[in-house]
This record gives sequence, C-alpha cells and structure tokens, in this order.
Amino acid sequence: MTDYQPPFAINTKIIHQISTIAEQIGRIDGQNLQPSPQLRKQNRIRTIQSTLAIEGNSLSLEQVTAIVEGKRILGSQREIAEVQGAIRAYEMLPKWNPGSIEHFQQAHHLLMGDILTEAGKFRKGQVGIHKGDHVVHVAPPAKRVPTLMGDLIQWLKTSNDHSLIKSCIFHYELEFIHPFMDGNGRMGRLWQTLILGKWNSLFYLLPIETLIKDQQKQYYQTLEEADRAADSTVFIEFMLDIIDRSLSLEYPNTPITN
Repeated sequence: MTDYQPPFAINTKIIHQISTIAEQIGRIDGQNLQPSPQLRKQNRIRTIQSTLAIEGNSLSLEQVTAIVEGKRILGSQREIAEVQGAIRAYEMLPKWNPGSIEHFQQAHHLLMGDILTEAGKFRKGQVGIHKGDHVVHVAPPAKRVPTLMGDLIQWLKTSNDHSLIKSCIFHYELEFIHPFMDGNGRMGRLWQTLILGKWNSLFYLLPIETLIKDQQKQYYQTLEEADRAADSTVFIEFMLDIIDRSLSLEYPNTPITN
C-alpha cells in the first residue's frame, strides 16, 4: 500500500473541460453512433501512424495502411518493426487492465519486442531527454523505477479522481519516470487511451494521437513546463483540450433527424 499522491491541482479550467467532454460523451452516446468497420480501421491506422511519427518514424499513412493489410513495403526494418509492434499492442488494448504492472510490461514487450532486447523490462541504466545539445529532463535513477511505477499503478487503482484526470496524470508521470530505455512516449499515449477506454469504450477508436502529432511542439513544451513546476496541472489542461477537440472532430455536433 502506498500513500503516493501525484502533484496536481483541480482548477476551474479543468472542471470546465471535464464538463464539456462529459457533455460531448453524453451527446455521442445518446445518438448511439456506431462507427463502421472501415472507420474503425482508418482511425486505428491514424493512431498508429501518428504515435510513431511523434517519435520520428517517417512511414506515411499509406505505408502504415499497407502494413496493416499485410502488404510488403519499402522502408527501414526498424520503422516497419515499430508499426508491427504498435499494431499488436493496439489490438490487445481492450484486454489489458490499466492497474496491472504485469499488463503494463507485457504491452511494452508487444510494442517494442522487435526493437529492444530488454523490451518489457524496466531500464537498468540512466536516461535523459535531449533537445539538440541540451538535456531537458533527467529521469530518476534506474534503481527507483520499480518502486515509482508500483506507487503510480497503485495510485491509479485506488484514486477517486475522474478517469479523464487520472489518464492525463498517468501519461505525464510515466514520461517523468521514463521506466524503459525506449518507447516511453508511445507507452504513455497507449496507456492513457486504455484508461480512457475503460471509462468509455469510444476512446479505443478515438485517434487522440493525431492531434498530439499536430501539436507536437506544444506537447513537449507542456511536458517540460510540468517538469519545471513539479506539478502536472498544465499537462492535464493540455491533454483535456486535445481530448475535447478530438471528440468534436470525430463526432461533429450534427442534429439528430427522426
């Protein structure tokens, strides 16, 4: 048992954002919209291409589509392996328990197993995040990672905070801890989708990563700002805005016709 409490504050902006998102969810549920299998496939492809592009993968939407369809493409073996790993991970997403450290490590193994020899295992060495020649974040020592991740998972399981808030906090805290040698960014986005999907299954199909990719610079700036503040509030605000706009774009507020 842990008393760990991630540092953040619920302000009026966040309350308004949660209310707006909840209204959108209610509207969408009320319309009983059922995405077609083709739309589900397209959104999954957009999600995979976007979350990998954020990490520097150069494969296009068309190339990722071809890989999903089992076709051969020309490209670097690493980038193709990244796509194949993401396909496996996102296919398994609804079956995982977000509060299971074992499932968390299994997800990383699926995601990165063709790339990292230590996929699914917490890092044994020190890591930092660089921007050009500058180090913008030094992760906690490797020996602390199991305890930090255990505390974070335990908080996720026991916290009474709204799933919208918990998903954002977990995403940020994971990036701060940086538990793996590689793949932390895509794991943060994957696990946030899982937490949201357990709250409402429509999030399994919502390509939130597409909007993150479109605002990649601000995404990283907000992570850095949260680091400097030692508080994830600003990142919660940023991600709730991303979620709100993703819902608006995917499910426009069109009148229901009888």
